[in-house]
Amino acid sequence: MADADLAVVVDGLVMRYGEKTAVDGLSLGVERASITAVLGPNGAGKTTTLETCEGFRRPQAGSVRVLGLDPVAQRRALLPRIGVMLQGSGAWSGARAMEMLAHVARLHSDPLDVGMLADRLGLHDCGRTPYRRLSGGQQQRLGLAMAIVGRPELVFVDEPTAGMDPQARRTTWELLDELRHDGVTVVLTTHYMDEAERLADRIHIVDHGRLIASGTPLELTRGGESATIRLVVTRPFPPGAPESLRAALGPAIDVQAIDELSLVVTGPADASTLARVSAWCEAQGVLPESLTLGRRTLEDVFLDLTGRELVA
Repeated sequence: MADADLAVVVDGLVMRYGEKTAVDGLSLGVERASITAVLGPNGAGKTTTLETCEGFRRPQAGSVRVLGLDPVAQRRALLPRIGVMLQGSGAWSGARAMEMLAHVARLHSDPLDVGMLADRLGLHDCGRTPYRRLSGGQQQRLGLAMAIVGRPELVFVDEPTAGMDPQARRTTWELLDELRHDGVTVVLTTHYMDEAERLADRIHIVDHGRLIASGTPLELTRGGESATIRLVVTRPFPPGAPESLRAALGPAIDVQAIDELSLVVTGPADASTLARVSAWCEAQGVLPESLTLGRRTLEDVFLDLTGRELVA
């Protein structure tokens, strides 16, 4: 893809803190009018990378271009065109929520209607509450509103739904979808795998400061031969069932008991594996209630690649 089609281009970025290399020759791109998720374990280098894209840090080696501009040298030209949602939102602790949003709106030449945005994100109920007294989910909603009120071409959103209840989370997803459909580029970091899989057009997985995988959610999850079979039965399994089934399926297959009525089989699984599981059930006198074969999840892929869970 040509650089002209990309809203963000990171090329060979290196960032160090003393002896520690946080970002180690990282290269990635973000397509315009898309939602791109950047995932990685704690300490993987993603926050440093995004702070460099946002102009808060200067590259020590390599280069970063955002909307065709250098985010440090051309910061004054870039700032009106981007929005940044930080985990702490950047609001003053004593400012009331709606006062803070109205103040940020006045800093832009053509802001969104503050009342409309507050309605969408459910901010009116807490509009007179000082920022420091807002719940975590309310702070995140205010932070998102502050990031998009200026009609940015590109918005960086960090953990946008952390602390939100399910309804607020769905509303935020809908709003991010609308931004993409309106031609806005969204760069997302999240610790929720379902959020990345639901929203992102493309996912970059970063670990130890390097890009280790990149693709659409479908491309990432359909790779490899690993699959999952879930077996649920009508009455408890006989003693030693996981070990017995593992012996029947061979050493390449892992079998784990979820509870007394369900097992999960993971490994190179296909229709013949399902047939062998069914034959084992018959031999053991076990009556299946359900036997399902599913693809790998994004979390499975992440664990395979990094060996670590994505923990907030």
